[in-house]
Amino acid sequence: MPSLVNAETDERDALLSFLDAQRGGLRRAVRGLTDEQAAAHPSASAMSLGGLVKHAAHCERNWIQVVLMGRPDKAPATSEGDWGDEFQLLPGETLAGVLAELDAVARETEATVATLPDLNVQVPLPVAPWFPPDARRSARWILLHLIEEQARHAGHADIIRESLDGAVAFGLLADEQLEQRDQG
Repeated sequence: MPSLVNAETDERDALLSFLDAQRGGLRRAVRGLTDEQAAAHPSASAMSLGGLVKHAAHCERNWIQVVLMGRPDKAPATSEGDWGDEFQLLPGETLAGVLAELDAVARETEATVATLPDLNVQVPLPVAPWFPPDARRSARWILLHLIEEQARHAGHADIIRESLDGAVAFGLLADEQLEQRDQG
């Protein structure tokens, strides 16, 4: 993550700030790309940059809204054979659309976490072969897990972007900072 997170005001703020910094890595990895570039597979990976952004948004929404808050899952059921679609820009999907979804999810997460009485709220983990049966975790654990997930995918995105056009995270960050300075 080639950016500096602001000093925290409390634990909740720190976790949300680090989560947003990792989302920023994903956003920078697609900076300046066309839909065609965002859907491309320039490396050995079957993942596309746009698909990674889409997956990151879906993953975060699921962990916060479905697992933590117990709300119904609004995402269509995915069969095992369709799991790869999660990491692709499908026909009709655009980079602008998945970025807007990531931004909407970020706002939802921030608003939802603000409503929690504290970060010790415990919820059952979803049933999955990699989780022990009847396991429970705190809201704090879920936020840390999301930071880990977003960071992993931001790293994937860095490699795919460099394979696509040679752009690297530090250069994309410098471009972003110059643009912000010029606008500000």
